[in-house]
Amino acid sequence: MNKPLSRRNFLKYLAGTTATAATAPVLLSSCGRSGEARNRAGSSMTTRINPNSGDVVSLLGYGMMRLPELPKGTPDAPQTGPFDQDMINRQVDYALEHGVNYFDTSPVYCRGLSERCTGIALSRHPRESYFIATKLSNFDNRQWTLEASQAMFENSLKELQTDYIDYLLLHSTGGGGRDPETGENLSGLDVCQRRFIDNGLTDWLVEQKKAGRIRNLGFSWHGDYRAFELLMRLHDEGRYHWDFVQIELNYLDWFYANEINGSNVDAVTLYGELHKRGIPAVIMEPLLGGRLASVNDNIAAELKQRDPEATIASWAFRFAGTPEGVLTVLSGMTFMEHLQENVATYSPLQPISEEDHEFLMHIAEEIFGQKEIPCTACQYCMPCPYGIDIPAVFAHYNRCIREGNTPQSSGSPTYRRQRRAFLVGYDRRVPRLRQADHCIGCNQCAVHCPQQIRIPRELQRISAYTEQLRREGGPL
Repeated sequence: MNKPLSRRNFLKYLAGTTATAATAPVLLSSCGRSGEARNRAGSSMTTRINPNSGDVVSLLGYGMMRLPELPKGTPDAPQTGPFDQDMINRQVDYALEHGVNYFDTSPVYCRGLSERCTGIALSRHPRESYFIATKLSNFDNRQWTLEASQAMFENSLKELQTDYIDYLLLHSTGGGGRDPETGENLSGLDVCQRRFIDNGLTDWLVEQKKAGRIRNLGFSWHGDYRAFELLMRLHDEGRYHWDFVQIELNYLDWFYANEINGSNVDAVTLYGELHKRGIPAVIMEPLLGGRLASVNDNIAAELKQRDPEATIASWAFRFAGTPEGVLTVLSGMTFMEHLQENVATYSPLQPISEEDHEFLMHIAEEIFGQKEIPCTACQYCMPCPYGIDIPAVFAHYNRCIREGNTPQSSGSPTYRRQRRAFLVGYDRRVPRLRQADHCIGCNQCAVHCPQQIRIPRELQRISAYTEQLRREGGPL
């Protein structure tokens, strides 16, 4: 299973997908529980059919992970805390009107309020007009018991104001954790066994599926590839049937995920394992946490030269949506303009050609050469017990790499400008008490990182680099 899918085989899948996309009806935007497709007037959203259920699913899925918030200083809403429910409602309405019918949430998103906000917004529409995806996010080792996980599922139904879940996922099945008794770090494989298999949880979820409370059962994967192999083996042996699997896929991770963090696996391999089994793939991180929408000026110029009318982000979305067997591509759309742009990209999809694919592999090689930290700002590492804003630290460092503001030699003619940009920008974006120098290396963050980033090591590296810049060069 570790043998990656070759470029030749990918292009074979690509050719089949392109032919299918050219003949498939793209005006079907939503369906009911029976799988009967319905036209939505004015919508040209590309759709895909789940072969396990007959669901006609929009190629663009709405990720409810980064919801819009009220302006600072606004009194908290009584039910949804700092989140702007009126704006969430408007964006959900727009999405449904334009053919988006797959909404992905979790008990842990948005400080635990995503399901509630999603339920409020969606419950204003007919239940058969959308699909809800949520997760068993029992990350805390106190939640690894069957009873605690069952309670989480029941609470999801309550928050989402529904009596069934269309797509239920075992959440982040390769992520590590700590033994609840000894406190020692556990591998992603061990945690997967304890969270989902040994406690009887997945068997119970299968029973809920038979009872109609779950319509499609699957999992999302990050981290320890042995957990992915375990779940594939259980599928092959017939113990469980996965109706779908959620993986990270984008044109940088296609061949470079393993080289970026050293312990992950390339997207081409994950996709290949699902494709050969006929398991539909739900795609997360098509923009890699926004990284592929904010490339440096040189790379942006290359993309614009190839297609002046295309946005930078649309290249990544087209890549993620092209492969055969991709059911939907998730995007966490905080702002209405992001939603509108992504709807336009998939209404309908213009599949990536063989030449486009080779071009994007060239772009990926250039991005990989910048050596950014592969943080997607998922917040799974937070809160830090010592107050460090880990995603903000990494975001500033990566931004400076892209903008050419990480000076390496005090003899450079641009050193003074770059040094000032790095240090002043750091203090503006990350308060001093939340910066990298407060890391003590406790490693509580790293075991939860889906990207397998060695977070303490990277924080200490940034801290040392920052201190060096502060000592050198005199006043700012």
